[in-house]
Parts: sequence; C-alpha cells; structure tokens
Amino acid sequence: MGVSLSKGQSVSLVKGGGGTLTKVRMGLGWDAMKKKGLFGGLKTQSIDLDASCLLFDSANALVDQVWFRQLRSTDGAVQHTGDNTTGAGEGDDESIIVDLVALSLNVRTLVFVVNSFTGQSFAQIENAYCRLIDETNGAELARFDLSGSGPHTAQVMCKLTRDQQGWTMTAIGTQASGRTFRDLLPAVNAHL
Repeated sequence: MGVSLSKGQSVSLVKGGGGTLTKVRMGLGWDAMKKKGLFGGLKTQSIDLDASCLLFDSANALVDQVWFRQLRSTDGAVQHTGDNTTGAGEGDDESIIVDLVALSLNVRTLVFVVNSFTGQSFAQIENAYCRLIDETNGAELARFDLSGSGPHTAQVMCKLTRDQQGWTMTAIGTQASGRTFRDLLPAVNAHL
C-alpha cells in the first residue's frame, strides 16, 4: 500500500535506492450511491465520470490532452484505457497509463482531472479515489480520497511534476464544475 495523501500533500516518486519510475498508471474509482426505488428498495444508478490527463510545458502552456475523445497523447506516451460510463465493477473504473521515459521532454506537468460529462454531481457518488500505481510491478505508490459530497461536477485530482530529481505527485482535490477538461482549465491553471 502506498502513501495516503491529504489535499495539498506531495510525495516524491523517486524509487528507494535512487531508481526512477518508468511507467505509471493513474487509476480512478467510484461507486454510484443507491437511490430509493418505487417500493422503498434501493436502486442502483449509473454515474459517468471521466478521467483526463492534461500535459503542460515549463511555461504552463497546455501542449496535449488525453480524455475519452482522445485516448492517446500525440507522442504516444499517455494512454487512456477506455471510458467507463457507469462506475460499476470493482477496482479502478478508468485508468490512464503514462510511459514517463517516452514522454516528450518539454512536458513538465501532468494534471489529472475528473468530471461528470452527464452533469451528475459528486453528491451522487461515494468511495471515489485516485491512485498512482507503478505499472512495472503493480505497486500502489500513492492514493488520494476524492469523496466528499457536494454540488460540484468535477475535481482537479492531482498533478505529477518533473524536475531534476524526478517526478513528484501532489494531491490537489479542488472542486469545480464542468462537463469536459476544457471547462476545468481555469481551476487547473491555479495549480500550475
């Protein structure tokens, strides 16, 4: 089990012994809250959350994005594994894999966001999280709880930042509203 982060906390992603990570996966998971049905029973609903990865250069300019309408970055280093439109199932509902070695050298920051394309609020979900996994061995490096009901339809989850020592993950957890990553850019820019 990796480090459990709180909002604003950072963790270095340099491996013990000085090694560097080569490939990571950002996993997003959530469950839809059950609603009361017609005869008092609980009914399962579908919640469509979408994970996106925004790639920024050292001048904080957006250079690429990976989301459900563009599943791979231009350089091929970032890949979305597919859109889950319900939140059903165990474990990560959506994942974005990042080949840190193949990532264009001009990319300095990766920001991961989540939004409800259908406009459902986070008040309708539970057990939401994002987690960073070392894709080479499956070890969870860090986890950030995204739960917290409210009228917001999106969150800026976390960012990975590259410097001379390697990569650092920072939990952000800023609530926002929007149907796609484009709507979230003002909230993202505040954390670059």
